[in-house]
Amino acid sequence: MSDNLTIEKIQNFEGKYPKQLWYLFLVEMWERFCFYGMRGVLTYFMVDQLLLKDEAANLQYGAIQAFVYAFTFIGGIFADKILGFKKSLLFGGIVMILGNLLIAFSPATLFYYGIAFSIIGTGFFKPNISSMVGELYHENDNRRDAGYGMFYAGINVGGLLGGALCIYLGKYYSWQWCFLSAAIVMLLGLITFLLTKKQLGPIGNSPLLHLTSNKRKIREILVYIGSLLSIPLIFLMVKNTDYTDYFMYSIGVLAVLYFVFETVNLKNSALQKKLIAAFLFIFFYFLFNAIYEQSGGSLSLFAKDNLNDSLLFFHIDPNVVNNSSNTFFVIVLSPLIGLLWLWLGKRKIEPNTIVKFGIGFLFLGASFYIFYLTRFFANVKGVASLNVFTFAYLVTTVGELCLGPIGMSIITKLSPKRLFGMMMGLWFLASAFGQLAAGKLGAAMSNSDTGNTLVSKLQSYTEGYYQLAIYSIIAGVFLIVITPLIKKLMQEVK
Repeated sequence: MSDNLTIEKIQNFEGKYPKQLWYLFLVEMWERFCFYGMRGVLTYFMVDQLLLKDEAANLQYGAIQAFVYAFTFIGGIFADKILGFKKSLLFGGIVMILGNLLIAFSPATLFYYGIAFSIIGTGFFKPNISSMVGELYHENDNRRDAGYGMFYAGINVGGLLGGALCIYLGKYYSWQWCFLSAAIVMLLGLITFLLTKKQLGPIGNSPLLHLTSNKRKIREILVYIGSLLSIPLIFLMVKNTDYTDYFMYSIGVLAVLYFVFETVNLKNSALQKKLIAAFLFIFFYFLFNAIYEQSGGSLSLFAKDNLNDSLLFFHIDPNVVNNSSNTFFVIVLSPLIGLLWLWLGKRKIEPNTIVKFGIGFLFLGASFYIFYLTRFFANVKGVASLNVFTFAYLVTTVGELCLGPIGMSIITKLSPKRLFGMMMGLWFLASAFGQLAAGKLGAAMSNSDTGNTLVSKLQSYTEGYYQLAIYSIIAGVFLIVITPLIKKLMQEVK
């Protein structure tokens, strides 16, 4: 049956969601468990176990995260041109498992080696599932947004579990268990994929099926070998964050030039305008991430020292809250915000995508203003209220939901099909630069802390959050003001 499962049969599904979405949802859920679990422990582990200063840990965090996302750009291109999504995903998953096992074997000594493996693995794994979700839908199928919304919730179930469990295991049991748990769930994700990949029919097959199988194999093996050989290089660059900067700036310039080349090459002004609109969304997504991504860096270190452990009527570790409250709120609020858009749509007053992006920035700004306000809820020792901190995350999440799920969808709508991979890659690259910038902003905050007390740390971090709130609100207002201009570029795309 599955051998003759054609793309038409898959896209011609009844009901709200194609069944393949649930399989991809599960695979991505396990991968996100692994990813968010790792991300949530990075700065904490580096300060606690590798004895780095806050500033160094923030920079290191920015570098690691930047590489993860930069490699999704490179992995996306290889998947597009050589491996196909299915093989790319399998290879990436195996390499991620190896990376986690390495760190679990000896957290303090093998940390950076394992991270280098994880970076390559995630690069091959991550961009492919989101691209495959897009292919489950016909180009004009208006159920696509709902599909991405559901998929987004799946990502967050994994993020919630991983974010909470890994830091908990690391802090209260052992770091070996923390990293081992990430490897085990990643293995579950791969097994799920292997058991269900038949159902995807031709989606994600090799783009080189026109070549003889020998020629195809040679190219695939070269990609595998090349990526494994780059691991020592990544190891060096992650350990020395100056190298990361050179690497990122080079890849940034190259990516923009490649984008310009492909845009000019289209020779069709309507398509070119759409791509320019897509690029503007990608640029603002970069700005959003630079501010939003403090959660794994400076906010994690802030939670480590400057928060009490009482949330409403419970006692709970502040780092667990920092790592999982955002994903918890996404799961709770996603359907509500989806319903709100539908309700506004029925009354013909639903804001367009650009205004939603702008609103996202305004909420982000408001949430960082609330992070700043934690300083007024602190005791004399500089320990602030976990309740206020968690409320700030609630507001952050509303902002993220105005922007995250529709972002990917709008990029696929504005790009011609053969440039999907490149545009998705640029979307992740914007994330990479956002992460790098976030690490630098976090480092600047911890650097402005000249004292050695928790009170001075509270002041320097919250002062930084105040600055970020202002930047964010300016960006949001600017976006809303230039809406008519971007609408012209987008033409008929909604």
